[in-house]
Amino acid sequence: MTLISMMGSDAVRIVVHHPIVWFARRIFSGVVVVWAAATFAFLIQCVLPGDRAQIIINVTSGNVGPASSAELAAINAKYGFDQPLAVQYGKYMLQILHGDLGESYQQHRPVAAIIAEQIGPTIVLAIAALLIAWLIAILTTLFIAGRDNIWSKLLNDAQVFLATVPPYWLATILLVLFAVKLGIFPVIGGNSPIGLVLPTLALALELSGFFGQVVQNEFTRVLEQPFVTSARARGMSDFGVRLRHVLRHAALPGITLSGWALGKLLSGAILIEVVFARQGLGGVLVAATSSRDVPIVSGAVLISAGLFVLVSLIVDLTYRVVDPRIKLT
Repeated sequence: MTLISMMGSDAVRIVVHHPIVWFARRIFSGVVVVWAAATFAFLIQCVLPGDRAQIIINVTSGNVGPASSAELAAINAKYGFDQPLAVQYGKYMLQILHGDLGESYQQHRPVAAIIAEQIGPTIVLAIAALLIAWLIAILTTLFIAGRDNIWSKLLNDAQVFLATVPPYWLATILLVLFAVKLGIFPVIGGNSPIGLVLPTLALALELSGFFGQVVQNEFTRVLEQPFVTSARARGMSDFGVRLRHVLRHAALPGITLSGWALGKLLSGAILIEVVFARQGLGGVLVAATSSRDVPIVSGAVLISAGLFVLVSLIVDLTYRVVDPRIKLT
């Protein structure tokens, strides 16, 4: 059921669903996303050039020459590569349902265990960058949106510039300037709090520019609404109106993009970890890619899809907190 309520000249669409129905739909869509990611991960292993059995033997032995027929047959039998593709796909999906992401060709350990050991620092970096990006975007928006002065123009231009800067390039600049030249931060950050500062800024600055532009455009539009004029007529200060009334509505487009942004940050964090030599999925995936350790790469794809589904659910629930007009019941 869909209801339309009016606030000033704006029509606010409020979708009303029973919470169980809403939750079931979200779970179903999440399962579809994870299934698609699992299928994609399986196809990666099948369509890459080269014989998979030969790749495993080369990775294990360190040799690049062709293996014997007996060695190839043993590997094909061990991993089920000699079975029909449909059977391999079915077994792969059953393994995933049991939490088994396969075994690393190089490390000969479960992929799930390898990712679990390294994903923590990557998630911490991505979440820290998302929070800092939002903090920067909100502060700049509160002070420059709807104003016409030199400072607002400079900050707006800075947001546009940051939104277009590649995080990898920015990370290199921050590393050279603040770690190598000034010595304020360690060159190799590790996982200490001080080592988290530069990687977080490298990811957050670009995203803050993007969030800032999105939120600022909506913020400027909301400033012109009648309820804002009414709040000012009641004697509320300009900053109070901006913080208590306008920001809540203007932040909604940015919140919509937060799920996508966190997925982008997780992939970006992998590259940033390599630049700053941090522990995390970055080093593991670089090594796995160079050695064609496909189970680790496909496992990371599947885990990323699961995290994206979880974050999307959290974003939908956050909508209800930020704007009570949007209800699930």
